[in-house]
Amino acid sequence: MENENKHKHDFLFESSNYKILFIGLAVIALGFILMSGGGSNDPNVFSSDIFDFRRIKLAPTVVLIGFGITIYAILKNPKKDSAEN
Repeated sequence: MENENKHKHDFLFESSNYKILFIGLAVIALGFILMSGGGSNDPNVFSSDIFDFRRIKLAPTVVLIGFGITIYAILKNPKKDSAEN
C-alpha cells in the first residue's frame, strides 16, 4: 500500500540536456536581439541600416545555430552516452 503512494518522478531529460537546451535558447534570443533596430523615427525617411551585415547575415545565422543546438539537446541520449564509456 505504501509503495503505491510513492511515485518516482522521472524527468524526460537529464541535467546535461537541460543545460544544452538553455544555451540553445540563449543563442536564439541573442540572434533575435541582433536583428532588432535599424528603424527610423520618421516614417517618411528611409534608413538603409536595416540592410547591414548584422541584420541580414549574422543574426539569422546565429538563430539557426541556436536551433541546431536546441535540436541536439533534444536528441541527445545521455543514457546511451554513459553506456558506451
